[in-house]
Amino acid sequence: MTTTALASAPAPAPAPAQTVVHKVTGRRVLRSEWAKFWSLRSSWITLGVAVLLLIALGAIASATYSPDATTGQPPGPGSGSGTQDAVSLALLGSSFASLAVGVLGVLMSAGEYTTGMIRSTLAAVPRRLPVLWTKSAVIGLITLVATTIGALAAFQLGTLGLHGDKIALSLGDDGVLRSLVGAGVYLGLVAVFGVGLGVLLRSSAGAIAVLVGVLLILPGLANLLPDSWYNTINPYLPSNAGSSMYALHQAAHTLSPGAGLAVFAGWVALTLAGAALRLVRTDA
Repeated sequence: MTTTALASAPAPAPAPAQTVVHKVTGRRVLRSEWAKFWSLRSSWITLGVAVLLLIALGAIASATYSPDATTGQPPGPGSGSGTQDAVSLALLGSSFASLAVGVLGVLMSAGEYTTGMIRSTLAAVPRRLPVLWTKSAVIGLITLVATTIGALAAFQLGTLGLHGDKIALSLGDDGVLRSLVGAGVYLGLVAVFGVGLGVLLRSSAGAIAVLVGVLLILPGLANLLPDSWYNTINPYLPSNAGSSMYALHQAAHTLSPGAGLAVFAGWVALTLAGAALRLVRTDA
């Protein structure tokens, strides 16, 4: 009887498998956003377009420069004062590159709202704000490095076209390296600005429209103001403050490079603050 009872007794249930819970850390969020950036074809294509515009337009402007031309000066640092230099020619593509990297920032943030992926992202990172800070850090750093290299390449190619001209400069001349690095810093901040607009507006089309309006259209509308108002307000507009960061020489009614950095960084910080407030207070 005892042997039969033992044989018919049910086998003990297997111990439940232990679930490994990974804590959300800043490093893991950073790795996630880094992987997102490089896994999306649109990311590196848009970044490549920005760098290509920066290099190609700068090299072409330097190669076609004519000291006898007095009209039709390209937009950019130095053009407002009626003078051109090797740096302003090399950085001619900065305004076009700024649109590309700004769109890149918008796609990195608002694109998740469009596809619905933001719900998975916020479920994985319930505190939410680390997502915004990490996106901004990743896109800002990548853009800064890539566009600084592009600015240096544009200047070096431009020196070939300007060889022997009076405005020719070398990388070791006073202020040249600062201007080229300043262009990279400006474009990196524009990318972060795009991230902030994307999270704030949660619409790719709407954020891109605002980006274009702020960087390109707003300075044109400022020309309609009376001269006294224009000279007071114009230097503090985002794109004008940003262009002061990489201008080799300070023109009349413009900010110094340090002041331009402070003002444009303030615009970016204000946008990120609004994006953070909406991210925390409203559902995806």
